[in-house]
Amino acid sequence: MVYRIHFTLQDLARTRVSETPLPLLELELAVRALQDRSQPARLDAWRRQARAGMSAQARMALSLMPAVGSTPDFLSPTEAGTPEDVLEHVRATSPRQIQADLADAAEHRSLPTWARHLADDVSLFHEVCTGLGELHASLLGPLWPQLTADFMADRTVRSRHLLTGGVERLLAQANPQWMRWNPPVLEVRMINGADRDLHLEGEGIVLVPSAFCARTIVISPAPFFLTYPALHDQPLRQFTALSPEAEPASAAAVPALLGRTRAAVLTAIAEHPGCSTKELATLTATAPASASEHATVLREAGLIRTLRHRNTALHSPTPLGLALLNARP
Repeated sequence: MVYRIHFTLQDLARTRVSETPLPLLELELAVRALQDRSQPARLDAWRRQARAGMSAQARMALSLMPAVGSTPDFLSPTEAGTPEDVLEHVRATSPRQIQADLADAAEHRSLPTWARHLADDVSLFHEVCTGLGELHASLLGPLWPQLTADFMADRTVRSRHLLTGGVERLLAQANPQWMRWNPPVLEVRMINGADRDLHLEGEGIVLVPSAFCARTIVISPAPFFLTYPALHDQPLRQFTALSPEAEPASAAAVPALLGRTRAAVLTAIAEHPGCSTKELATLTATAPASASEHATVLREAGLIRTLRHRNTALHSPTPLGLALLNARP
């Protein structure tokens, strides 16, 4: 069964990739992964660490966010910004909106009995908001720099698709396992048996790469969002990075960066994320072979990541690489 998203010319013109991760949308997906045991090998270490010492308030918020089913909309707004700013947005939700979102969620699953008082009990609602913040801190806090780096690396690839093949290539290649572009309709394969048509009403759609999204999820009504797995062509690398037991980059490789040319290569990549090896050679006035060699050393040291788009290598800095540059005298 499929979800058919119909695009007009105006929708195509307004379709884009989110500029930054959406903190609470990513948290909702992480909470689903926390409770879903279908892929234990890749995430068990993360689950054990996340559940250790979880507060009562965090468990309250968790009980409203099931592995399968509807989460009340006010808990996972599609807002960009820092986690702290988005959490303040949640705290400002009106009682009327809380009641409406809970009623909508209750149509699809049972809610805890105490949840019926959320709309009129300010203290109880603030407890849930506190728990939501604690969930973000425990589930995503230690991973946030890596998640942001993966988001930006994926966004670099989608930008290439958009520049070289327009919206058609962007939609066709974002997640080909679950999405098929059949102009002017984007068909999204659904595992819950849903079969429906969605008309974007000229608003377009925002694509949101996500580390914890295992497939494609459509969020409506307007504004419309579509989440898909970030770096879906490199799943083992991605989820090794999510494990708290993953080994850090070898410190022995870092001293190799103390040459002038290699430092210039790292700086160029930081200033031009997503640049190709040929572009990197131009930026640093080196031969392509030399630029490629320096990029290899930087990659092995964990200071850049390289993605392949067809026959082109695209280089972006990692948080460690940026930290090294920012720490230079």
